[in-house]
Amino acid sequence: MKKVVVLDYGSGNLRSAVRAVERAGAEVTLTGDFDAALEADGLLVPGVGAYAACMAGLREIKGDRVIGRRLAGGRPVLGICVGMQVLFERGIEHGVETDGCDEWPGVVERLQAPVVPHMGWNTVDVPTGTTLFDGIEGERFYFVHSYGVRDWTLVTNDRTKAPLVTWADAGDRFVAAVENGPLCATQFHPEKSGDAGAALLRNWIGTL
Repeated sequence: MKKVVVLDYGSGNLRSAVRAVERAGAEVTLTGDFDAALEADGLLVPGVGAYAACMAGLREIKGDRVIGRRLAGGRPVLGICVGMQVLFERGIEHGVETDGCDEWPGVVERLQAPVVPHMGWNTVDVPTGTTLFDGIEGERFYFVHSYGVRDWTLVTNDRTKAPLVTWADAGDRFVAAVENGPLCATQFHPEKSGDAGAALLRNWIGTL
């Protein structure tokens, strides 16, 4: 059984994430311990609330360094909701700009949609070659957010493989998920997305 750490850095919704990953077939530990997070087969980074607060909590336990160290060694990381957003270059909320983990280019900003927050079930536009969405390409997933990455220009060369980007639309188009080697993330909540979310988590655990 694969061992997954759900990173505890003061962000909410931790217990439901733990239960969902356990049901998906992994042995789960909820902790903010640096070494445990570094050594686990998989690291899940949750996130609820404000971008700046999540980054502050993450840095407090050196979570940004754990993520970087894991990725340098090709060890899987999955970000969820704000746990996905903090993987990007920076976030802007209420005029305040906060540096993120800068694993991907892009700015997290307020959605320019008729109704914000975007709350409820939505379909996603899945790219060819996906692993996370294998077998669930046409399913709907549960979103709760007001911010997202609305524009992402991918820069690649002969030595780098472009990430697989899944998009969604709620009156404004935004990044719904990314698959980039060991680093994956979803803007939606798989732990709140019923059978489809459970299947996605099983797909991720299968990569560990």
